[in-house]
Amino acid sequence: MQKAPSSDLEQSIREAAAALGFDACGFTHAQAPETWEDYTSWLAEGKHGKMEYLERHAEKKGNLNKLFDGTSSVISLAVSYHADHGGSLTSEDVSQQGVIARYARHEDYHEVLKPALQALCDRITAIAGPGYRHRAFLDTGPIMERDLAQRAGMGFIGKHTNLISRSLGNWFFIAEILTTLELKPDSPEPNRCGTCERCMHACPTDAIPEPFRLDARKCISYLTIELKGSIPEAMRSQIGNRIFGCDDCLTVCPWNRFAREGRLMQQVQRSDLQTPELMDLLAMDQAAFKQKFANTPIMRTKRRGLLRNVCVALGNVGDTRALPLLQKRAADVEPLIAEHAQWAIRRIRTKSSKREDA
Repeated sequence: MQKAPSSDLEQSIREAAAALGFDACGFTHAQAPETWEDYTSWLAEGKHGKMEYLERHAEKKGNLNKLFDGTSSVISLAVSYHADHGGSLTSEDVSQQGVIARYARHEDYHEVLKPALQALCDRITAIAGPGYRHRAFLDTGPIMERDLAQRAGMGFIGKHTNLISRSLGNWFFIAEILTTLELKPDSPEPNRCGTCERCMHACPTDAIPEPFRLDARKCISYLTIELKGSIPEAMRSQIGNRIFGCDDCLTVCPWNRFAREGRLMQQVQRSDLQTPELMDLLAMDQAAFKQKFANTPIMRTKRRGLLRNVCVALGNVGDTRALPLLQKRAADVEPLIAEHAQWAIRRIRTKSSKREDA
């Protein structure tokens, strides 16, 4: 373990991070988060659903030196993706528009933030001198980012299990730099939820059955992004018109009154993803999908995943004008799309019959 070369090192790194556009910076040691045992228990309960990679990477999450040998400290960083005009539709909107999670209404944050992270590593090398090693991560490695950020004083873990910042609200990405430098740790942020349970009550699928405990299998973000196969029929009606992720538990948090736009993501907002037309999305072939969503997080679902979600949303909206296109998608070469289109047709017809009988 190497000693930091100067007592002003931490402040110099903070200033370098701010100059590069990061919205917060904190430091913690490299030992496993105190929540490690709770995390492994969560995995053992199967609450992670079909995200098998979480089990495969669990050992590295408990020992950062298995990921980056010689890690002594973690530099935690926050980048706001808040947008003042980023209001969300809700599933109660009777519309032909879909809802996309706020973070995905930008170009892919991995690519956007990578240059700034590398530049900060270079600045740290210049500040600390040779002989030290640094490696940056942004949701790209088996790291308990949220828990390390909390210990680094970046925020507190809310009852919805996400990190909340007193200066950024809920709308920010977390990145970190593992370094062989020995840095002075910041004080952990205490929990400031109090008696508030707005996030728990806002969840459309009851995916937060108790404070600080998420059942990912019920989470709409899991169902519309992480789950690669068929969405369980019992869950489809609860998804509403959300087609990529869900912000409901984040949106209601009172700490969002302090949210502010960040410089790094501000220039890469995608206004066309604010209220996309469901019918336009359902009409897309592979070429159109790639053209519209290239360099965005939505590419992760591929066409079959997004159109699966769009079919569910149209079924929930219940507009009979969607039937001709849904019938076309019911014969799509992708079985996943065809199955969900057939479900949407049945649901729309059932809703229509009930309206006629009323």
